[in-house]
Amino acid sequence: MSISNNSLIDLVYILALFLGGVVLVGAPIIISILIAPRRTRQVANRTEQIVECGVEPIGDAWMRYGAVYYLYALIFIAFAVDVLFLFPVALVYDTQYRWRDFGEIAVFVGILSLVLVYAWKKEVFTWNRRKSRKA
Repeated sequence: MSISNNSLIDLVYILALFLGGVVLVGAPIIISILIAPRRTRQVANRTEQIVECGVEPIGDAWMRYGAVYYLYALIFIAFAVDVLFLFPVALVYDTQYRWRDFGEIAVFVGILSLVLVYAWKKEVFTWNRRKSRKA
């Protein structure tokens, strides 16, 4: 059983892509291990407290967000993914069946618009500010 020259070149390409993937995954991990701080600062009875940008944290990091925030974020992600879907569809837009393709895109955008109407009716886009409590 002999391996042809083209098959050997294909195997070299596969090996190079595999090694490139390993490097792209492993490099950030190794770099973060090398440059990450080993200990956080020790200041005024605050042991092992992580500080971002040199600013002392105010309050607890565990705060509650309303469910509306998450709905808003999910709708944003859904629209971002759907817009990304429309780009390849527009690129392969067939010239022979233009009206059919236009109808399919119109149905897709219409269903997407119904999601917007539903979110509007559920008042996802209204932000009710809480009044701050004075200590």
